[in-house]
Amino acid sequence: MRGVAVLGSTGSIGRSTLAVLSRQREHFRVVALTGGRNTDLLEAQRREWRPEFAGLADANVASRLPSGPAVLIEAATHPSVDIVVNAVVGAAGLDATLAALRAGKRVALANKESLVMAGELVLEAARAGGGELVPVDSEHSAVLQCLAGRGGELERLILTASGGPFRDWTAERMQAASVEEALRHPTWRMGNKISVDSATLANKALEVIEAHFLYGLSYDHIEVVVHAQSIVHAFVEFADGSVLAQLGFPTMELPILYALTHPVRLPDTGVPRFDPVSAGALTFEPLRADVFRTFAAGVAAGRAGGTAPAAFNAANEVAVAAFLDRRIPFGRIPDTVHAVLDAHAVQPASALEAVREADRWARARALEEMS
Repeated sequence: MRGVAVLGSTGSIGRSTLAVLSRQREHFRVVALTGGRNTDLLEAQRREWRPEFAGLADANVASRLPSGPAVLIEAATHPSVDIVVNAVVGAAGLDATLAALRAGKRVALANKESLVMAGELVLEAARAGGGELVPVDSEHSAVLQCLAGRGGELERLILTASGGPFRDWTAERMQAASVEEALRHPTWRMGNKISVDSATLANKALEVIEAHFLYGLSYDHIEVVVHAQSIVHAFVEFADGSVLAQLGFPTMELPILYALTHPVRLPDTGVPRFDPVSAGALTFEPLRADVFRTFAAGVAAGRAGGTAPAAFNAANEVAVAAFLDRRIPFGRIPDTVHAVLDAHAVQPASALEAVREADRWARARALEEMS
């Protein structure tokens, strides 16, 4: 039986992870749980699962549980933990990813920002500590499943994007989109920050950068197409031109389960079985990078390399938070991100302090741009 730490257990991915684990109790036990600010839900989870460790990542929340960012590292490196599900949202998840990999853990990574901000350092941590990195995102899980048992024949990845709630909106209409409209995702149910990232398609830019580090492909060999039904999660093209795809109805529980068990597959009755007839017609269309400017900025940051992706992520986090607080309109998100990246002096990202400094600088610059 393998011990699991769920970081961000009170968020949407964390709750889905616990739903999977509840059906797989003979194979896994929950050793550690961490939440953000939702003390009531974390307490309920703690009573149900009785982990050896539980804590809150937010130091400003009154609780009798341990609190502060250090709880993420304590949970991620707990000696009874074999697998760390990092479902923390944003830059806050980076240190736990690094610590878990250095401690030799398997990291089931839903915190894509770890690789976006510090991809080289994350891969080095895995090599140095003997840790293992397995993606949880449905697109990257799809790629991993298509590559199972295959060697170096990978030629191209095509990631799919639902297009979010504004898939067919004009750029002018999107400028004034409300918070409620941005959170109304057509196929996935996620937390507020990720929902807004899906509306701007910033989330897809983060996934392109993540795929670059996970699978060692140049950005010229990673593409994105819009697929409104969210049934095909990725296409993988091999050197001979053959293409494989992974399909399934939109649910995070299947990629979570695969990240826990890879390369083995366990029976699971909680995921709806695929029915091609009920899935209906599958359509694909190009992504409008001229309209979804945050996506374009993110991919450009990935191509620039160094600290540019960290600056992109930080500026986007600040702008999205301001939008959710109704301090800026939706259209200011890409404006802010582009302005920050235009002003950023890219540095090598080979040291963690350089990454952190780029993150700090970009956050401060984003606040200036929005003031």
